[in-house]
Amino acid sequence: MMQFNIGGGGRRYYRPGFFAGFSFFPPVIRALLIINGLMWLFFGLFLPAFTFQNVPIFVIFRDYLELWPLGTNFWPWQLVTYMFLHGGFWHIFFNMLMLWMFGMELEHTWGSAKFLLYYLLCGVGAGVANLLVAPMLGQVAPTVGASGAVFGVLVAFGMLWPDRPIYVYFLLPIRAKYFIAASIGLELFTGVTGSSDGVAHIAHLGGAAVGFLFIFTERHSEAFRSLMSNLGSGVFRRSAGPRPRGGEAEVHEARFYDIGGPPRKEDEEEVTQEVVDAILDKISKGGYQSLSDEEKRILNEASRKIH
Repeated sequence: MMQFNIGGGGRRYYRPGFFAGFSFFPPVIRALLIINGLMWLFFGLFLPAFTFQNVPIFVIFRDYLELWPLGTNFWPWQLVTYMFLHGGFWHIFFNMLMLWMFGMELEHTWGSAKFLLYYLLCGVGAGVANLLVAPMLGQVAPTVGASGAVFGVLVAFGMLWPDRPIYVYFLLPIRAKYFIAASIGLELFTGVTGSSDGVAHIAHLGGAAVGFLFIFTERHSEAFRSLMSNLGSGVFRRSAGPRPRGGEAEVHEARFYDIGGPPRKEDEEEVTQEVVDAILDKISKGGYQSLSDEEKRILNEASRKIH
């Protein structure tokens, strides 16, 4: 986050899944990367070349899309639009890198609908915190960037996989729970002490707080879990696509069997909940890539039954 110190029932066909349904660029992550990248190119490279009545056009857009303090060019939609604007190349690069690194597995685990809702809620919550709390600390400036939403993603990752190792500078391993806690502690210190580094630390903390409340509520409220389930949450969701209309072909993920023989008996056996839980525990400790091909198949079959 950065602040500027200026004001049917048809036929069925099958297709193979990618790594048993796992994609390195799931739909929402891919869309967010593309949208943020295009917005940065548009506002950072294209618009500055144009003026309107001797006023740079990007300044006009800035007045309506950045998150301005209450009473100073503020409009409600800015709580969403500011998340898609960034102040420079490294600002957007690190935000999108963190979103991809920590959000990829989260979207696969939750499903695209729930992940998108969570991301936007954290971003809006970060904006609200910046509007209400930052002025109390003398931090009044327009704000841009996805860092608040990304901090929410970090919190979710740390709460779901607390013991997963994160390699700082690709060398030093540290457990996710300690990495996230240290990051939030640093943001809290710099935010409360009134750092003038041009970074919206209060917005970061706001996004993290909303993320924590979301996960905490889901873990302790059956009604909230039911609501999230209705949004399409599950173990691993199939890639989204248009729903087939009457008479059109319905697309399903393919099952793979050994060539030259009928399906193996074990492929038809019912997978117990204990087996699935053991596989999920293994993902929590070592990540999806630690699973064997057979474990990936079992998890993929279990996810289909959930859906």
